[in-house]
Parts: sequence; C-alpha cells; structure tokens
Amino acid sequence: MAEGREFEFQIYNSMTKQKEKFNPIVPGKVSMYVCGVTSYDFSHIGHARAYVAFDVLFRYLKHLGYEVKYVRNFTDVDDKIIKRANEIGEDPLALSGRFCEEFLIDMADLQCLPPNEQPRVSDHMDQIRDMIEKIISKNCAYAVDGDVYFSVDNFPSYGRLSGRKLEDNRAGERIAIDSRKRNPADFALWKAAKPGEISWESPWGPGRPGWHIECSAMSAAYLTEKFDIHGGGMDLIFPHHENEIAQSCAACPNSNISYWMHNGFVTANDEKMSKSVGNFFTIREVTKLYHPLALRHFLMGTHYRSPVNYSIGQIEISSEAVFYIYQTLEDCESAISQFQEGSQKDGAVSSGKKYPITDDAKKCIKNLQSHFEEKMSDDLHTPSILNAALQDALRLLNKILSLLKKKLQKPQKLSNIQSLIELEKEVRDVLDVLGLLSSSKYTEVLMQLKEKALKRAEISEEDIFQRIEERALARKNKNFKLGDQIRSELTCKGIALMDVGNETIWRPCVPTEPSAGLEEKQGGTATSADGQLQVPPKTSDSQQSADVVKA
Repeated sequence: MAEGREFEFQIYNSMTKQKEKFNPIVPGKVSMYVCGVTSYDFSHIGHARAYVAFDVLFRYLKHLGYEVKYVRNFTDVDDKIIKRANEIGEDPLALSGRFCEEFLIDMADLQCLPPNEQPRVSDHMDQIRDMIEKIISKNCAYAVDGDVYFSVDNFPSYGRLSGRKLEDNRAGERIAIDSRKRNPADFALWKAAKPGEISWESPWGPGRPGWHIECSAMSAAYLTEKFDIHGGGMDLIFPHHENEIAQSCAACPNSNISYWMHNGFVTANDEKMSKSVGNFFTIREVTKLYHPLALRHFLMGTHYRSPVNYSIGQIEISSEAVFYIYQTLEDCESAISQFQEGSQKDGAVSSGKKYPITDDAKKCIKNLQSHFEEKMSDDLHTPSILNAALQDALRLLNKILSLLKKKLQKPQKLSNIQSLIELEKEVRDVLDVLGLLSSSKYTEVLMQLKEKALKRAEISEEDIFQRIEERALARKNKNFKLGDQIRSELTCKGIALMDVGNETIWRPCVPTEPSAGLEEKQGGTATSADGQLQVPPKTSDSQQSADVVKA
C-alpha cells in the first residue's frame, strides 16, 4: 500500500505551530525519541494515550518504508520513586525496575511495538555527568552546595518552544523556590543527595540527576545531537521539553530536533483526570473489564493532538466496534476456508484461473487505500479511517458474505469469493498499521471480548443460555411481553440476543443502561466521533422481527 503514494506525509510541528512536510535528516531513515514513564506505579490511561499515539507513528513510518530507530526511556531515578520506596520499605531501583516490567506488559497488551532502545536513567550516569560538565563549561550552569542549576539568563532563546517569556515563570508548575538560584526559573541539572537517599558520585558531590537532563543525555547518546522527531504529552512542552532544548543546545550548539510532536490530554467525563478527584484510572483497571484492543481503538478514535474524553459509554462503543471487526474477519476466514475445501473436492480451481473481482469491490479497495493514505499522511488522522472507509469495507465484506449464502452462478460466486479475499486482505493491512490486528486467532479475540462482556454484566454464559431457553418458551406460548422483557434485561447488561434462523445466539453490545464496575466512578454518554449514538437498533418479540448478526 505504500508504493506509488500520492500524498505527502505531513506532521504538526509544535515548534513552528504548523503542519510540515516530513523530511528526515537521512533519506530513508528516521530517528525518534519519546519521553517515557516515571516508573513508581502502574501506568494510567494518559500514558496509554501517549504511547499508542507514537506507536501509530512508528508503525506508519515503517509502513512507508523507513528504517526507524525509536528510543523511549524509563525514568527510574526520581523524587516520586524515592518517596514511594521509602513508604513501602523497598529499594528504589528494585521498585522502579518492577514497574518498568509492569509497564512493558501493559504496552504489549495494547499492541504497542517495542522501541529499538529503552534506556534507563540509572544506566546512563556517565553521559549525564559529562553533559552537565559541558553546560557548566559554556557558562550556562552553576554549582551551589552540591546542586547544579541551569542558568536561563545565559540562554537567550529560552522559551522558544512553549512561547513563554522568563517573566511568565512563577513559583509552581514544577519550578522550585530556592533563594540560592540566580533566577527563580533556573532548574536543577544535579541534586545533592539527602541523608539515606540513593546517590551517585559526581564532581559536585554525591547526588542524582534532575528530571530534564536525563532525556537530553540519553537522546544524544542513542540518536546523536541531531535527530528527526521528539515526542511526548502536551504537558511536557513546558517545562520538560523547553528545558531539554536549553540543556542540549548549551552542551552542543549544533543540537537540533526537526519535529516536536505532542499528544493531547485525557479527561474523564470532560474533567481532567486527577487522583484527588477520583477519576483517575490505570490501564489495568480498564483492561480488567475491557479488551485492550477496545482501549486502543477508543484512543485512536480521537485525533492524537485533541483532548480525548474517557467515559464508559465511549469505550463500550469501541468494544462493540472491535467485536464487529473480528466477527467480520472470522466470518470471512470461515467462508474462504469452506470454499477452498469445496474447490479441492470438485476441482473448481484446478485450472488456476483467477476470476475478476466485482466493481463494488474494486471501488471499495481503491477508496480504502486512497482514504487510508490521505488521512494517515495528514498528521495521522486515525478517526477518519476508523469511522469512514474502514466501515465501508467491513459493510461490503458482510454484504458479500450474505450473497455467498445464496445460490449463485459459478462465475458470480467465484468473483465474489475473489472479492472477499482481496478486500479482506486490504482491511487486514489497514488494521495492521493501526495496531488493531491481533496475533491471536479471530475466534480467540472474540472469545476474550465475550468474556470481558460477561464480567461487566456480572453474569455467566450458563445464565444467558438459561434466559434464552426461558425466552424461547415464552415465545412458544405467545407471551411476547415476557420475551421482550428477557431480551431487554440482557441488553441493559450489554448482552444482545440474536435470532439466526431457528437458533438464538448472544454477543456483546452497548448496554442501554450504565454497566457496573468503573461506571460507579465515572459514567458518561456514548457518542461516536460523528456525534451519532452507535447502539444497534432494538427489535421486540412482540414485533416478531428477526435479528441478524451483522448489519
């Protein structure tokens, strides 16, 4: 799909405040650094938002044929880590190492590809000390009582990323008040060790690095002082990334990053997530009740630079969307397999003749390819893909599946089978680049989605089968009101009953009432990216309408 592209890849550069054509420093190669987590606790969905966004970028760059070197660090030395370790009586590096591993488990669950390098601060003290010495030698830093501070007054271009002026910097926003500073905005490069704290030797005495210097030192160590992309959350623009620029340029005047990329915040029911408010959720809390693919789908349903509002209603929609995708893929796989088995028996494909695909399939494939490249090239506009061309392709796949169940002339049947094969491949290719294509079998993903739905509904599959039998008896006795009631009660729990021929099956759906679990904390309305509530149309037994598995 990357060959013969008609759209130039453009990304929004936070430094220039505009979209720019992407031109890497070295043709065919991309170097990118993304600020990682401070590993003292389980990661939250704000972290998921950032690393899914940059995983999409990583995947798309690879899709375009670039050789990508992706570096994402771990901050395993920090005030928060030391504080938590002291509270529970654990060694700080052991604590941070443990949560680094937990983070990697979360990233694997979310199908984020591992970066090429994942350096830790504790392994790079030599590089950090060397950079601090260079900054001091350029008269841009000074030592005071074992601490080392960067002097913002000696770096005239300070504030060019954030647009802030020095006089705007006041106490707060992670700027510590210290009378020893020459300017209140000066920030720590090295912190003198306090009694009982973990420390490393340095020319200024035992201590540890400040927060900002680590990324300057490690990005230069792995990508040199000039590289293509630096990413992180919008909350890192100031002070973290602003300070990174100051440090790196002071240490090496030739230092330069071509593109600064930042993802938007995560809110819960339109309120910024906060532990004090009680609307703060770890990735594990969400994936306990929802499939990780549903969380990934939800996060990509909003453009990466826009704020994303997390609510139960929204992730229910994504969960249903993922189920629809995988049910369609599983049905395609089954239909293709059945055809191939039948063809081997009757020799239908012995000639090796390839039948042309239908005009609808040709048009759909062309539209999917073009729409995918156009929207991804436009600063990774994933919501448009999920809600437009991909949905059109899934609908056509289901239309073809329905046609194949009818009696067709041989040429028409073979043409539709070939259409199914080629369109399904294009859908898989798109899902793969988006990180939504699991390595597990389709049936396994569907089973996992159903298990999560049962857990949310606090009901067993045996309970559902019993309710199906009760409903069947009610319908047999023409008690359609009871049949409607049974179906409605299950729908409220996120369980949809589907009448297919003489059989009734169940599948997860968006509940018509709030589900248990996380809803007790947050609640929320469910609307899609285009403002439409994506709830399957309800039918009643009293109307005696037959359901179908997919639209």
